[in-house]
Amino acid sequence: MSNTLSTAELREAIDRVPRFALAHLPTPLEPLRNLSKELGGPTIWIKRDDCTGLAFGGNKTRHNEFLLGAALDEGADYFVWGAGVQSNNCRQTVAACVKAGIPIHIVLSRAHLDGPVETQGNLLLDQLMGASIEFVDAPVGPELDVIIADRAEQLRQKGHHPFFWNRNPVVQIAAISYVECAVEIAEQCQHERIDPAAIYVSSCGSTGSGLALGAAALGMNCPVKNIAPLTWPWDTANGHGRSRLRCCRAVAVFLTALRPQTSTFPRATSLRDTELRARTAWKPCSLSQGRSRSFWIRFTQAKPWPACLTTSAAEIFRSDDDVVFVHTGGTPVLFAMNDFLNKSITRRPSPFGE
Repeated sequence: MSNTLSTAELREAIDRVPRFALAHLPTPLEPLRNLSKELGGPTIWIKRDDCTGLAFGGNKTRHNEFLLGAALDEGADYFVWGAGVQSNNCRQTVAACVKAGIPIHIVLSRAHLDGPVETQGNLLLDQLMGASIEFVDAPVGPELDVIIADRAEQLRQKGHHPFFWNRNPVVQIAAISYVECAVEIAEQCQHERIDPAAIYVSSCGSTGSGLALGAAALGMNCPVKNIAPLTWPWDTANGHGRSRLRCCRAVAVFLTALRPQTSTFPRATSLRDTELRARTAWKPCSLSQGRSRSFWIRFTQAKPWPACLTTSAAEIFRSDDDVVFVHTGGTPVLFAMNDFLNKSITRRPSPFGE
């Protein structure tokens, strides 16, 4: 019997995992016809995960359905989270906790800032939604993780049951959400009668791991190309592989009940499905200005977008190929980049003169 699953079987397995509904799903898959024409092909399709619906949307809304499911299943009564000052992750997690009625404390790193913290973009939304906020000088990564764990322990000593940013278990749980995203993409590609040559996504953890695992589980022929948007003090590529295997084990309990012969399912998650690239962004991204209904990908997806465009320009793909780009959101960050954007945007002249 085949080691791959149907979309219905994989959905059934995912549906048995604890979950708290948040996102508007499935998100659209739509062609960027003008940009594809400008490039001379391939046809680029955008998976609109910026449209997940919760507080400006993004990929973390999918994550939080399963993280909140796990937290509530454990009896959690408090969240402790953290990242950078303009974290899309924190903004969506705060919104998720508000909807679930769980208080949340976020620890935000200002280590990367050149000046004072400005209440704009994601930070403004965090405050409007009522999170308690703590600013620290520790950089995002292991040092910040220690502070988050310490705050969770302090809450535990006060009698709370906190659910906190604990990298390995959180990444494993959140990755399940992008196994489901792979199901959506497979179903939508079938509906559109396309067979993508590649799927591009920006990810250092859960999103890319789950997407690659889902594609492998479904037996999709195309590679999932993960572009790492950040440099971490650990091996990101191997981390992706471990995350996929942990996620697989989390879901495999239910897969075994559905199809005992799928015991070899983890073998489908080798690193060949993942290509990690770190590229600078600006020049290739300028192609999308004024040619895409999702024009803000120029800024908010500044690492994977040029990788997608430059590989297209390098004729890795044929002109009649189809390529899927997963837009993971980040729109609120634009409002914290006002000065930079004002200096960088090329303004179209008015047909009426000055």
